Amino acid sequence: MAEGRTVRRQVQDRYRLLIESIIDYAIYMLDQDGHVASWNPGARRLKGYDADEIVGLHFSSFYTEEDRAKREPWRGLEAAAREGRFENEGWRVRKDGTRFWASIVIDAIRDDDGNLLGFAKITRDISEKREAQLALARAREELFQAQKLEAIGQMTGGIAHDFNNLLTAVLGSLTLLQKRLPPDPECEALVKSALVGAERGATLTRRLLAFSRRQDLDVKAVKPVALAAGMLELASRFLDPDIELTTAFEENIPEVLTDANQLEMALLNLIMNARDAMPKGGEILIGVRHCEPAGEAQDNGLPWVELYVRDEGHGMDEKTLEQATAPFFTTKGIGKGTGLGLAMVHALMEQSGGALRILSKPGAGTTVSMVFPAAPVAEGPQPETETAEPAMPDVMNGNRPLTVLAVDDDGLVLMNTTMMLEDLGHTPLEAYSGDEALRLLDERPDIDLVITDHSMPKMTGTELATAILERRSDMPVILATGYSEVPQGHGAELQKLTKPFTQEELGKAIGAVLQRR
Repeated sequence: MAEGRTVRRQVQDRYRLLIESIIDYAIYMLDQDGHVASWNPGARRLKGYDADEIVGLHFSSFYTEEDRAKREPWRGLEAAAREGRFENEGWRVRKDGTRFWASIVIDAIRDDDGNLLGFAKITRDISEKREAQLALARAREELFQAQKLEAIGQMTGGIAHDFNNLLTAVLGSLTLLQKRLPPDPECEALVKSALVGAERGATLTRRLLAFSRRQDLDVKAVKPVALAAGMLELASRFLDPDIELTTAFEENIPEVLTDANQLEMALLNLIMNARDAMPKGGEILIGVRHCEPAGEAQDNGLPWVELYVRDEGHGMDEKTLEQATAPFFTTKGIGKGTGLGLAMVHALMEQSGGALRILSKPGAGTTVSMVFPAAPVAEGPQPETETAEPAMPDVMNGNRPLTVLAVDDDGLVLMNTTMMLEDLGHTPLEAYSGDEALRLLDERPDIDLVITDHSMPKMTGTELATAILERRSDMPVILATGYSEVPQGHGAELQKLTKPFTQEELGKAIGAVLQRR
């Protein structure tokens, strides 16, 4: 008998040594009511209590106040007593008040007769594992959102391309109709109204293309202060009398590289957003200043410029801020906004190598900033004054009639292009595909100019231009497109005509390409 007691004591000692050697897990015993009855070094290391500080106290001390209010510790004991085992994860609190994410197991301990003696409790810190899981979940969500935005961008670009074709036909027809109508104030008003509607549609397609990053940017050196100052008169026309427009322009602001027209539209959009955020009036501040670099571009060695719009409106909460640049998200209500304004600005900034920053708090107004790297300064002496551009050839009034081959797979666009060319005094020829255009070019040596759509099946406008220049290297070619994704080579050097285009823009493109030749 004594020998048996010795063996049991040895087993108990070894078990105690095993428990005390484990430092990565908190292993301790609880009595039937949940009071701590034992405490291993792992528990001290994990939770910060010495044994004499915690033995005898209720294990609910390790739970957050929120969990104690919901009686989570007692529910865990009840489940372990009922089922024999309880497992869970949640926040636990150390002695110093810091929290960690824990995996816990509670096992019920019973004697040979099934009577409950207490509980064995094991706690493990899995904060790093949880952070890794959360990071993986965030990465998956970001990938999903990126894929979704890419799909939306592709769909949006396609829709905008189709709208561009429709609006090209509408704008061209309305322009020609306006010239041919007899003097009638009512008819003129109707045509003007239709033109305004078509131009608004063109603005929307530009936003769609900017969002999908397919807008063709005419990147040049732009002076932010001069651009912002030049927008004040136009912007003031859209503001109510109870809104004051003020400025804050720092001196010696360098130029930035972007599309001036797109930047003007983006700035006007931000001003309109600021106006809508202040239904009771207030101050809108337009400012330009030096700023810190954006994002990952901090080591490029160039100064950075911030063009910002600040309002005193209702502001945005964190949830709204997170969605502010998402496509089609708007807080203006049904029919009052497309949800593409900030998405367009965001796309413009990415294409310009800059960033969009938004600072806002509910009731404290909003500041939206467009942040640009400064344009590189050209080496060597610079001319003091800009050289005036040479005069365009006079092709608008038909003094220099040309034979122009118009190529487009859309019949409406092709018909309106030829009608506008005829009205300009030129002789148009039509082709619905690249193959047909090449055949006509071989048959008609009198062709002076080719205007081709870019997005066509089988042979794109760029591919057609390459084939034309291989046949006739001196042939002027105009590429009509709303996309910016034009391949390098001849496509990058061609004269562009942005869809939707008016008769005036068509005439200017013809003049420009002839001047270049």
